[in-house]
Amino acid sequence: MKISELRRGMRGVNVKGKVLDVSEVREVMTRYGTQSRVATATLEDDSGSIKLTLWNEDIGKVSPGDLVEIRNGYVNSFRGVLQLNVGRFGRIRVIGREE
Repeated sequence: MKISELRRGMRGVNVKGKVLDVSEVREVMTRYGTQSRVATATLEDDSGSIKLTLWNEDIGKVSPGDLVEIRNGYVNSFRGVLQLNVGRFGRIRVIGREE
C-alpha cells in the first residue's frame, strides 16, 4: 500500500517508507492513566508522506534515513493531520538504511 492511499479509520495497514525525521520524545498521560513516552516521525514513500506515531520501545527502533515496514498499523487523525500508528497489534521493522 502507498502512503497516498491512506485514509482516516483504515486498519490492518501495511506500508513501507523512509523515516525523514523523529521528534523529541514527550512524556504523556494516556487515557488509561499511565505515563508513556511518545515521539512523532515523518514517513515518506514515492507517493507522499505521513506522520508516524511512535510509542515507548518503538521510539528507539528507528532513526532518520531508516527504511521501515509497518505491518497491521492503523490510521487516525490528530488536530486534522493524518497519523499512522503501529498500535498494540502492529509491528515496525527496519528493513534497510538510506543516507
